[in-house]
Amino acid sequence: MTMKTKFILAGVLACIGLTTQAQDAKPEEPKGKAIVQVFGNLNAGFSGGDANVGFDLERSYIGYEYKLGQGLSVKGVMDIGKSNDVSDYQRIAYIKNAQISWKSGHWKLSGGLISTIQFNMQEKFWGYRYVLKSFQDEYKFGSSADLGISAAYQFNDNFMMDAIIVNGEGYKKIQKDNGLNYGLGLTLTPAKGFQIRLYGGLNESGEQGKENIVNMAAFVGYKSDKFAIGAEYNKMWNASYKEGQDQYGYSVFASAKLDKKTEVYARFDDLCSKDDWNKAKDEQAAILGAQFKLGKYVKMAPNFRMSMPKADGLDNRYSAYINCYFGF
Repeated sequence: MTMKTKFILAGVLACIGLTTQAQDAKPEEPKGKAIVQVFGNLNAGFSGGDANVGFDLERSYIGYEYKLGQGLSVKGVMDIGKSNDVSDYQRIAYIKNAQISWKSGHWKLSGGLISTIQFNMQEKFWGYRYVLKSFQDEYKFGSSADLGISAAYQFNDNFMMDAIIVNGEGYKKIQKDNGLNYGLGLTLTPAKGFQIRLYGGLNESGEQGKENIVNMAAFVGYKSDKFAIGAEYNKMWNASYKEGQDQYGYSVFASAKLDKKTEVYARFDDLCSKDDWNKAKDEQAAILGAQFKLGKYVKMAPNFRMSMPKADGLDNRYSAYINCYFGF
């Protein structure tokens, strides 16, 4: 894709809202709210060579969102977590969101360091992000935020389309090549509580000798006042921009409300790689747990987890967690 084509696509996406006629609406009073979310846990592994026991402050989000009026809003969020390097015991912080959004009628436009659209719906439907990331986030099929622009259009109550153009490195890394990441999503709501999500993405390598990454995802779910059930299938071609390094897998999950403060949930994941190139990390994983709401801002979720590696000679791993959430 030529640079000229890239600029044309980016310009079209950025300027869509400028051609949309403003609809009659009452003036919106400026107002803001703080964003505070803290994920912590107590965990213990008791088989497969994992004997670690301890407390963990997994992640904290701190930010602020302010509605300027007339459909405009700004949001800034810091992500405070731990390094992926197991030898690094220090906390690290990133800017996850620094965005401006505009919503008018059926349109919503966002620009800056924005939330991506690749698995946003699946994460919300799963509903227990502080316990475990959704499939694509957990297994690094894409990033939850990136620098760029996005647009969404709600055709009616049953059909929505969204598109995004971002750098492709995610929010923790700066742009290092000429490639961009393009995504297009379709959301169908054929009946109350029933949702279907289709997504396709192309992440350009921007370098000779490296292949473009292609992502495809399909999700279907049903949610009522009493229970929810969902399933997703995902495939990524040329992981890490290397030809033939394809990954694919599915996730099935369900939850049920026992009362206003108590829920139970379960999930099963299956991650595979083409010709077993990533067999050392391929696995099946299951989680079973409950959630208790302890007031307006606090949740507690004890759960049991099992990981079944596909590599020869590796034992299954079992662990117990008590995940805690504080947020408003």
